[in-house]
Amino acid sequence: MGTPTLHFSPKDRYNAFLTTVEDAPYCEGPLSGRGVAVKDNISTAGIETTCGSLILKGYTPPYDAHVVDLLIRAGAAIVGKTNMDEFGMGSTTEQSAFGPTLNPRDPKRVPGGSSGGSAAAVAAGMVDFALGSDTGGSIRCPASYCGIVGLKPTYGRVSRYGLVAYSNSLEQIGPMARTVTDLSNLMVVISGYDPRDSTTCERPYRHKPHPSVKGSKVGIPEEFFGEGVDPRVASVVWDAISVLEEEGAEVITCSMPSMTYALAAYYVICTSEASSNLARFDGVRYGPPVETHLPWHEAYSERRRIGFGPEVRRRVMLGTFALSSGYYGKYYAKAQVARQMVSADFSRIFNEVDLIAGPTMPSTAFPLGEKTDPLAMYLTDILTVPANLAGVPAISVPCGEVEGMPVGLQIMGRPFEDEYVIDAAFTYEQGVAT
Repeated sequence: MGTPTLHFSPKDRYNAFLTTVEDAPYCEGPLSGRGVAVKDNISTAGIETTCGSLILKGYTPPYDAHVVDLLIRAGAAIVGKTNMDEFGMGSTTEQSAFGPTLNPRDPKRVPGGSSGGSAAAVAAGMVDFALGSDTGGSIRCPASYCGIVGLKPTYGRVSRYGLVAYSNSLEQIGPMARTVTDLSNLMVVISGYDPRDSTTCERPYRHKPHPSVKGSKVGIPEEFFGEGVDPRVASVVWDAISVLEEEGAEVITCSMPSMTYALAAYYVICTSEASSNLARFDGVRYGPPVETHLPWHEAYSERRRIGFGPEVRRRVMLGTFALSSGYYGKYYAKAQVARQMVSADFSRIFNEVDLIAGPTMPSTAFPLGEKTDPLAMYLTDILTVPANLAGVPAISVPCGEVEGMPVGLQIMGRPFEDEYVIDAAFTYEQGVAT
């Protein structure tokens, strides 16, 4: 008997997918016959992987990423690759070379990014689960904007082998789903040690979520409700925090002074790493071949000018400048000091509390094309980047609406206490369901 197939032919009104597999094969296992969408920066053997960029148009990887291999072994059907901001550089999925993804809750609004295609596919009911990647909030942001659940696991909990690198020290593959239970089931499959990724650890996730915040202390950093956070979003999130309180948690106000420097440190570090990682896309190692009659430097510049979009070029130039002679100490070295300050703040707070909670995003999803100023777009990441700088687990769970658009509650925990974070999200989910 041959391998069964899952017939998949979604009505993709939201440009969520870049590639689809109509008859995706699957086998027996805990996810048998369940459709999973995979962000287009995660390698899939035989399925085009573009990272939302023209420079990789037509590239088909010869191998599967570790997480994809685990999904296939668990019986899942890989039904397609989802749209994304080019190389993960964006917060709206408007920076894709193949057009923006639309938010299923309101197609005139952004779905968030850079994993907007994965979030839209889940929110629209086209798939049961999806994989995204989170460098500074790229799973939690679209989860919040689209009204689904998204987890950035502890750094090292999930293998990054096969993930096209943007910022190695910050990014993490993670699960997206409509419910905490489904997200947990996907996390069971994709987590654990991988000998091909030296940053992974022997900490597989083998957990069934259950409501368990009674007696827990939940810290609420005052900076998470400061200037720039929509008061209506803040009100909805405070109502969600009160649900955790009703379930037995003790809410404690705290402070995270390093938030002042977190966003600046994040963008210096991620652009610096991106400038190094993207050097390989030169028309020789990766990307369409260059014109051989041109001098190498001219051909290299021309290939990247044509192949990369404006946001990628902007971040590569910023990172190259930050690492250049005379500026390394002024920018990159100071950013690493600020990163340590963020980690130290998390450690100090987690000596007093078990979890940290607040809004996932400072606003609800905004209209397409509204934030054309790069700085305005970067500021939307202010509440999500600290978790990436410190490597701690963070989840976004839907907690209400403002004018019909979803709001996300973000819950963060100590490193490798992903189970505890998921339990807290499950507690909230069950608390509002009853």
